[in-house]
Amino acid sequence: MAKKKQLNTRQLNVIEDLFSEELDEQAVLDKHNVGRHLYAKWLADETFAEHLEKRIAASYRQIAAYIARHARLAATKLVELTESDKHETARKACLDIIAMPAAGGNLSSRDAATGKKDAPATNALPLTPKTAGKLLDVLAEQNNE
Repeated sequence: MAKKKQLNTRQLNVIEDLFSEELDEQAVLDKHNVGRHLYAKWLADETFAEHLEKRIAASYRQIAAYIARHARLAATKLVELTESDKHETARKACLDIIAMPAAGGNLSSRDAATGKKDAPATNALPLTPKTAGKLLDVLAEQNNE
């Protein structure tokens, strides 16, 4: 089996800087004195492309973990907004809850790079009878319009 080519320090630094929030792609290339032609060659290289894809997958896993950590808080705040005195705010919150996909549609960290979806999950939003009633009121109101 042939030994896989290693990326040089410059290539590794470019990949790492592409994921910093401070610089866009062109700024990263300029910072490391990498021209568009050379960058295109790197992207065509299997080792570079594979390393970049792994870094992208890792970034998506980090994002998925961040969203998962804050999902319950976001859902709770959205449900609380259904109680708002401002009719339009309450209406929009109800519609957002209704529009939520039942399975969540989230990707697991294992499948983040491939786009495979997890098995459907149960709806994790606890709806009180009062909130459910408001949701039904919004639906009835829309049917009357």
